Formats: sequence, C-alpha cells, structure tokens
Amino acid sequence: MASFHNFFLTKPLADKFRENVSGSKDGKPDWVASIAQGGDVGLFGPDSAVWEVHGSMATLVGGVRALLLQAAHPAPLAGVAQHSRYESDPMGRLAGTTRWLTITTFAATEVIESEAKRVNQMHSHVRGEFKDKFGNTENYRAQDPNYLLWVHCAFTDSFLKAHLGLGYTINAGADRYVAEWSKSAIPLGLSVAPMSAAELEATLDNFRARDLARVEATESVVKFIMNPPFNFGGRIFYRLIANAAIATMDPNELKILGIKGKSKLWLKVARFFLDLFRLILGPESPSQSVARERIARISNQ
Repeated sequence: MASFHNFFLTKPLADKFRENVSGSKDGKPDWVASIAQGGDVGLFGPDSAVWEVHGSMATLVGGVRALLLQAAHPAPLAGVAQHSRYESDPMGRLAGTTRWLTITTFAATEVIESEAKRVNQMHSHVRGEFKDKFGNTENYRAQDPNYLLWVHCAFTDSFLKAHLGLGYTINAGADRYVAEWSKSAIPLGLSVAPMSAAELEATLDNFRARDLARVEATESVVKFIMNPPFNFGGRIFYRLIANAAIATMDPNELKILGIKGKSKLWLKVARFFLDLFRLILGPESPSQSVARERIARISNQ
C-alpha cells in the first residue's frame, strides 16, 4: 500500500482534491461538525438510495454534469452570469454547493432546515432579466418554482446518470433515488418534483422543448466551467471527469452548450481513476462517517 501511495495519485493530490471540493484538505470543513448534531436520521438514512448515490465517487462527474446541464437554460444561466462569484471565487462556489448537497444528504432534519434557510437567503437576491430562446426579454427569480424545478431536475438527472453511466449500481433502483431526492427540494420552496425516472425524463423533455436554448452568455459560462483555474494536475483530473460527464449528456443539450460529444470510453477511464481515489480517500467520506456516528448515538439512547 505504501508503494501505491507513492504512485502519481499521492496523498498530497488527494488532499488537494478534498480542498478543492469541500474547502478543507481533510474533507472536514467547519460545517461538517453540524452533521453530528440533531436527534434524528434526517431525510434519508444509511439504507436509502440517496446515501448510496451521493456516497459514491460518481458525484464528481455528476457535479460537473449538473453545472453544464443547468447552463442550457437561459434563466439560471443569467443568474450564474450576473450574480454568481464563479469567476472571482470558483472554489468557494464549488465548496458552497458541496456543503448544501452533503448536509441535505447526511444531516439531521433541523440542520437541513438551517442550511436551506442559508441557501434561500442567498437565492432571494438572485433576480433580473434574461433573453429567452426567442430573443424576448423575461424576468427571473431564483426562487421561482419553475426555475427551482429545472435546477432540481438537472441535479437529479446528473447524479443519477453519472452514477449509472460509470457502472455503479443502485440497489433500491433509480425510481427510489428520484423519489427520495425529491424531498431535498421541499426546504428550498419546491413542493412538487418528479417521483420516478420516467417522470424525471418527461419533465426534462418539457424543458427541452419549451425553454432550453443557446444565448449570448452561454459561451463564456461554459468555457469557464470547462476550464476552471486549477493547477496542472487538477486540470488533467478535471478534464477527465468533465469528459465522462459529457459522455452521458443528450446530443441536443451539447449542441446548445457548444460542446462536442465524447466517447463512452471516457466513462471507463474515469471509473478506473475514481476507484483509485476511493482507495486513497477511504471507504466513505468524513461527512458520511460523522452521520453514521450520529445515527448510532441516537439508536443507543
């Protein structure tokens, strides 16, 4: 094992990876302590499909895919371009998204509600104008249920298809994952979300036919998503997972984004390296371990 750690996927690289994703080299930013708090299992639990999917390394591919897919909708794209700190603090934005996803997946209900308030407070300021697919000027608010639904579906579809595309399994099935993860949208103000993989695809089809389009800001935002300011090693690894993400995307969405399709072989290459990272980082994330400890404490009371 020591010789393996001296391979090019070294512990320093793994530490840098953790820092990029969560904001902390050990994978335990300050907010992870909140996952230890609370007196219930949370929205999901160890036997849930959500824990199975979000506890896998496939979330790295799913996260990049979600950013790209969201950019295919002119309204959320305008929100990113006009309000996000993606250019000045891309790692901070990534860490913030990781925080919400991780807390919602593993924390107790009261902690999830607190995190949702934080996110809702930020979203309350995200509003403005955008050009729709026909060139008409429309108003948008990040808290509009229609846009919340698109972002939720983009996340759900991306994590699901990345997980399955990489060859990981979901013991409880894709429908259960979609139904379970619909609960995550409620604290953010979305009361109705797809409850099966078929409903998810039908909802996405509605957005594809009605709303998705390439607009003026598409090129610059997509260019930044595809070329974040990582160091040399980070850029190589990021490009690997980005190519895997692209390999799972719909050709029409890629056309809107101005991205060429990628071979499914990238999924096999990405799976190999993700499994290597899992060996280095351990069988599960620190957040998941902390959640298990909280649940064990509750069970023993």
